[in-house]
Amino acid sequence: MKKPLIVQKFGGTSVGSIERMHTVAEHIIRAKNDGNQVVVVVSAMAGETNRLLGLAKQIDCVPNARELDVLLSAGEQVSMALLAMTLNKLGYPARSLTGTQANIVTDSQHNEATIQSIDTQAISELLEQEIIVIIAGFQGVNKNGDITTLGRGGSDTSAVALAGALKADECQIFTDVDGVYTCDPRIVSSAKKLEVIDFPSMEEMARKGAKVLHLPCVQFAWKNQVPLRVLSTFDINPGSLIKGDHSTQNICGIAIQREMLLVRVEQGDVSMITKQCHMLGIELWNVIEEAEWTAVVIKQDAYAKLDLVFNDKIRNSEPVSLLTTVGLQAPTLIEHSRTLLAEQDIDVHYVSTGSQSLMLMLAPHKVDNAANILHKAYINSDTSLAFQAKQAFLG
Repeated sequence: MKKPLIVQKFGGTSVGSIERMHTVAEHIIRAKNDGNQVVVVVSAMAGETNRLLGLAKQIDCVPNARELDVLLSAGEQVSMALLAMTLNKLGYPARSLTGTQANIVTDSQHNEATIQSIDTQAISELLEQEIIVIIAGFQGVNKNGDITTLGRGGSDTSAVALAGALKADECQIFTDVDGVYTCDPRIVSSAKKLEVIDFPSMEEMARKGAKVLHLPCVQFAWKNQVPLRVLSTFDINPGSLIKGDHSTQNICGIAIQREMLLVRVEQGDVSMITKQCHMLGIELWNVIEEAEWTAVVIKQDAYAKLDLVFNDKIRNSEPVSLLTTVGLQAPTLIEHSRTLLAEQDIDVHYVSTGSQSLMLMLAPHKVDNAANILHKAYINSDTSLAFQAKQAFLG
């Protein structure tokens, strides 16, 4: 009888020191001793990617994309080798593989590559030998043999894509939080941990800034019907399970996206700028066309690239934060949310809605207070709106 297969992913905080490597090894050994085949995906040690990126930017504020991938991929390779050494030292045979060695094939969009296929033969052969396989997350190889990276948080995507390709029984994402919360608990102390959340709701939360899971990770898992579980590296509990194709929660959470820029551009140029941003790999979070002004919303770290190409089209820019309420009833809350925030002298600069989301654009120094106000009204308060479901179970 074939053994169950579990893919475990450990983030940068989890592998941030040799001591923490041993804690990670304990989770892996526990899964192995429970009779599972185990594939592990690791991120770079905490702070390492930023350190490498900082070195690159000392040379060029917009580094060569191909060479940046070569540089940044080194972070995960350090983690995988150290963890494999740890497990071998503890008596559990382990083998580390780079994205190339694991045959993770991507497109050629450097710095933001998409996984196209995974040849699992090499991994499967190691598993059949009862070897724990440790794979560098965040990276792959294109058809030309060049190293590519999947963008910030891409190790989650690596883990889910591998789980799908290997037909794993579960993909476990270990991090420094113990599950998925209704809002960032560091900002909203009364945020609730969700025992189960459906894929559509989790996808929208991730798309709008919830940091617990990388968006492509959720999309891969949903597409391949891989159950996802978010767990704490530093505690033993069941965490939060993500599964199910249908949203049932009227309001399931609030997401915050920081370090954004509202960039006002010349009217009439937005179509051309949108097309060029796509070609440059600059993600547009919003395109705003009002009677008096036109703007795009991008991440702050993408501005240098935009300014390099469109300096003559940019009128001005200002930092903003995005606060998004997610749930089936969220799009109906525009006026109610505006009123609640206005009572606390919080101005809403712009509003947009999706099929199950309401996004508010705010001044950065106001967003934390706004998140607490809306969370209390729509999730926590005993006097919250009548439509608010009280169950944490969503799936």
